Amino acid sequence: MEFLIFLIIGALAGFAAGLFGVGGGTIIVPLLFIVFTQMGYDADTIMHLALGTSLATIIVTSISSLMAHNKKGGVMWPVFKNLAPGLALGCFLGAGIAGQISGLYLQLIVGVFLLWVAYRMFMGGKKKVAANISNTTNINDNNPALPSKPKQLAAGGVIGVASAIFGIGGGSLTVPYLTRYGVVMQKAVGTSAACGLPIAIAGALGFMFFGMQQHIDVPNTIGFVHIYAFLGIASMSFFTAKIGAKVAHMLSPPLLKKCFSVLLFVVGLYFLYKGLV
Repeated sequence: MEFLIFLIIGALAGFAAGLFGVGGGTIIVPLLFIVFTQMGYDADTIMHLALGTSLATIIVTSISSLMAHNKKGGVMWPVFKNLAPGLALGCFLGAGIAGQISGLYLQLIVGVFLLWVAYRMFMGGKKKVAANISNTTNINDNNPALPSKPKQLAAGGVIGVASAIFGIGGGSLTVPYLTRYGVVMQKAVGTSAACGLPIAIAGALGFMFFGMQQHIDVPNTIGFVHIYAFLGIASMSFFTAKIGAKVAHMLSPPLLKKCFSVLLFVVGLYFLYKGLV
């Protein structure tokens, strides 16, 4: 019965991710929080389990996304190589930081983050830098506007830490970072998809490792990663994301994003309510 529930979550999360063009973490974390709460798990570990499991599922979806973007030449591999070490290290350490934060405070942090994502989506996610770039097709992987390698490494570390705490693949942070320095949107999204893989792997391993140090009493888990949830969500979201993307092309993208932003706003308020009451 549990596995069936996780299959349904995976189907919903994948479909919504493809439909609204957002990372699965913003959908998976709230759904897992609700399900784990109903299952009666320890209140102080529910958010940690939701975050760790979300990152584990992103491993599978990021591989699919990476392959698709790479076929279209959308991945800036030199930039990825500069960001990846910081992303991986930052996300692993971020999992350790999240492990030291109480479930209550994690709820509040994630709630505020979801409100921020909802606001950005509702306002249209203006990308002024990308819009002002001329001859975008001529921009190559060695864009001189990008910061130095050490600065990219440091930026990767910050994005990695934040991704672990929010349980996301980093797209909400990596894309704005790259477009800020003049990277065209297509390559920013493609490179962000590639960056999601080291984030997800390091984050999942981190939540497993630091979770095992706390000896949590939850069945079917390795540290803060729920195995059944990972298998169910990853297997279904891989397929339903493609269906959601196809449906999105038949509907109005701006209207879809505004509707989803309202949903995220409600979920964000729910987290804040649960954390404050």
